[in-house]
Amino acid sequence: MGKLEDKTALVTGGGRGIGRGIALEFAREGADVAINYRRDREAAEKTAAEVRTLGRRVVVLQADVSDREAVEAMVAEAVGFLGGLDIVVANAGVAARVAPVAGVDPAEWRRVLATDLDGAFWTARAAVPHVVARRGVLLFISSIGADLAGAGGAPYHVAKAGVNALMKVLAKEVAPAGVRVNSIAPGVVRSEMGERLLRYHGDAVLQTIPLGRAGEPSEIGRAAVFLASADGAWITGKILRVDGGAYI
Repeated sequence: MGKLEDKTALVTGGGRGIGRGIALEFAREGADVAINYRRDREAAEKTAAEVRTLGRRVVVLQADVSDREAVEAMVAEAVGFLGGLDIVVANAGVAARVAPVAGVDPAEWRRVLATDLDGAFWTARAAVPHVVARRGVLLFISSIGADLAGAGGAPYHVAKAGVNALMKVLAKEVAPAGVRVNSIAPGVVRSEMGERLLRYHGDAVLQTIPLGRAGEPSEIGRAAVFLASADGAWITGKILRVDGGAYI
């Protein structure tokens, strides 16, 4: 029996990268999954097909997480298909264009925070009643960039720091209902976003990682399984950094 046998989960941004890694690891451990995507339906359907080969139910749901009404509709669809939600992972996110604070375009600031922070908030807001009903788990995908600030990335760093603050507030609010809330803060992972970083900075990035390599989406997925399962039953309000030692 898997660690998430017959649980139900919604993963935003679940078609690619880290979200895909989480969706597949959840399915391997016995969960049925709702996979959200914004634009790349083909990738989401491919991930869904892999979930089906693992013998689990899956539904693919389109929504832009920066749109509150779209998120509410997505959560309702997920609940309708799955019959409820035990686990919700607010993963969907975008990277910021590099610019100093004084040079950040206002539209770029709004674009990044709308997806990375507002999207996490709208997802949690819509999902909380359903997760409370199941005494379930909420997970946020943050970043080591929430604490390890780098020049030129203000929108992203600020958004991810906000996600961690949101997680802590929510963890205190829902703990009396038996719901656990945590963040996973990945380091450089071989997702689309991580591969761009590696192409741009090359070996300089790997030299900041004591274990000497980028992570795999499946490794973030296994961390999510740990926090979502009974293995993490006494953990809430915490940031789990999965980064090869970058944050030491």
